[in-house]
Amino acid sequence: MKRRNFIRISALGTLITGSGLSASCMGKIADSNLEDITDIAVVGGTPAGIMAAIAAARMGSKVILTEYHSHLGGMTTSGLGKSDIENKEAIAGLFKEFTEKVLQYYIDKYGENSNNIKLCKEGYYYEPSVAELVFNQMIAAEKNIKLLFNYQLEEAELESGKITKLGFKDRKTGENKFLKAEAFVDATYEGDVFALAGAAYRLGREGKEEFNEAHAGHIFFDFNEKAFLEGGSGKEDSRLPAYTYRLCMTDDPENSYVLTDPPHGYDRSNYVAYFKDLEEGRLSAPKVFKEGHGYYADHFDTMVRVFSFTEIPNQKYDVNINPRPLGFPFVGENYVYPESDWAARERIFQRHRELTLGLIYFVQNDPEIPEEQRNLAKKYHLPKDEFTDNEHFPWQLYIREARRLKGKYTLTENDVTLNGDAQRTTVFEDTIITGEFPIDSFPVSKVPSKDNKVLEGYIGMYEISPYQIPYRILVPEKVLGLIVPVAASTTHVAYSTVRMEPLWMGIGQVAGIAAHLSRKLQVEIKDVPVLQLQDILIKNHQILTYFKDIDRADKAFDAVQFWGTKGFFNSYLARTKEKLSYQDYNLWLSILRNMPNMPKDLSAGKPSKSVETVSISTIKKLTQALNKSGDLNLNADSWLYNKREKESEVLRGEACLAMYQLYQNTSLT
Repeated sequence: MKRRNFIRISALGTLITGSGLSASCMGKIADSNLEDITDIAVVGGTPAGIMAAIAAARMGSKVILTEYHSHLGGMTTSGLGKSDIENKEAIAGLFKEFTEKVLQYYIDKYGENSNNIKLCKEGYYYEPSVAELVFNQMIAAEKNIKLLFNYQLEEAELESGKITKLGFKDRKTGENKFLKAEAFVDATYEGDVFALAGAAYRLGREGKEEFNEAHAGHIFFDFNEKAFLEGGSGKEDSRLPAYTYRLCMTDDPENSYVLTDPPHGYDRSNYVAYFKDLEEGRLSAPKVFKEGHGYYADHFDTMVRVFSFTEIPNQKYDVNINPRPLGFPFVGENYVYPESDWAARERIFQRHRELTLGLIYFVQNDPEIPEEQRNLAKKYHLPKDEFTDNEHFPWQLYIREARRLKGKYTLTENDVTLNGDAQRTTVFEDTIITGEFPIDSFPVSKVPSKDNKVLEGYIGMYEISPYQIPYRILVPEKVLGLIVPVAASTTHVAYSTVRMEPLWMGIGQVAGIAAHLSRKLQVEIKDVPVLQLQDILIKNHQILTYFKDIDRADKAFDAVQFWGTKGFFNSYLARTKEKLSYQDYNLWLSILRNMPNMPKDLSAGKPSKSVETVSISTIKKLTQALNKSGDLNLNADSWLYNKREKESEVLRGEACLAMYQLYQNTSLT
């Protein structure tokens, strides 16, 4: 009998580990008839989990998707009604499919020329109920997916370091249920699966010196000037950015659920510090206006500015809780959350709910607030047609950061920002997607800066450049059979850009495909062939490498995406329609030579001293040499934008495409 390394949890904060199963636990698992067996198990019905399930199912794997709540979609269906994406060209794949389906819903229901079409911003803005409807439809369309709601993760079983089975509690019936699979996807916000399995993880903030990150650790940061403030030590700690609920509100009186009484536990003292914010101008207009960031002139210098409103369809608003005032009351309420048991987590959910409802009630009713400001606040209420089984309040707490896996690689601030004279962020050969959102961390402690500008730990929308994300951050250091698309291996600072739902949807897609390849090829997830994974991702319209000057209409688009992960380009310009220099050709050819299965003796030719650019004939000689050696039967002209004389100068995009075809036919066949 094989030895089993077993990890069990009865309370999420207390891990019990050992070699071999205890008799009582072994009996519980073995004797239970309530066991599902599947190819791939995805834990967490977050947007990443949904896309992981869909991606794996479309590849042909049987998938079971479990969710703690009774609704799918995580934050995307719980009030986060706008897609946190600054550059729509940077993230595509299944996320783009989601936005297209949202747009089609509004077209079908309201017509192409309706105001709701304008407000949905091409499907990037949506009501929570519409996002949930689209997710449900996408899941229902996949016959290979089984969906299990109200599944509370309790334990994990490993054999020889590999997860083989997870134990759950059915929150409706109280029954213990078990799920066996060949591969597991931890799509929880908390990283619960990898924690149960004994994987190493980070919790809290790294110190500035650990990875030489400018914004790491204890920090005061001026979000207006994008500059450091006095007093930050840069030291590490275990604190977390504040959690909140993201609200959906309406100004439609017919659809308004009005809070007529204070919520349970209401205490106005939680909010009175906002009066100082109002007096000292911290509820005033921002220095820079930006679309979608919740700026309404009517709200400036009023107590309503404790919220940030972004208009979405049907007289509704995505409402964030403004983290910039010093009175922001949510900091610290979440410190123990990640490692708490489920009962304690439920209490934290309830505490945040009460604080949020209390803030709404305070702004609308507190007699110390000027009447005109209270009346302005009373324009907005929870919508009757949203969250109808939860008193119109969102299901999912906004868990901005919890545990973070320690993976094969740790993504840092230095990987997502430009360093020195570099014109592009870090290039990874195992890139699986592009990220692009600014670094954005909510306050971490209630201590204000010396000039009372900001709470400690808040890094508000620090602009960065599009960056590559390597596959290795999804793979645990030691635990096998598991991939982690959400609580991935990053530092706190890097996580503050990675933690956006559109990007997580894309990473979820990666996780589903990788899990499928793992079982299909019978290799460990850590050993999934990245080149094959990248090829599939490109075919599924994933963006691996962002460029400012190319779109899908360019014939070389896929080729440029791929070679952008291998070092062909040192900037965000592909310049596909420009002539190829011999300097770049030699660089590209050296990279091609080092690809798997490629001949190492490929020659760049010997141009005359007066020739600086490469001709079509030079590329044809390269393709012909490989055709001869590999019997590839490539179409000699298929890589050209247009047919020309063979001594014409070749364009960069054409050379990229020719080399991509050669690589594909040599390495992937």
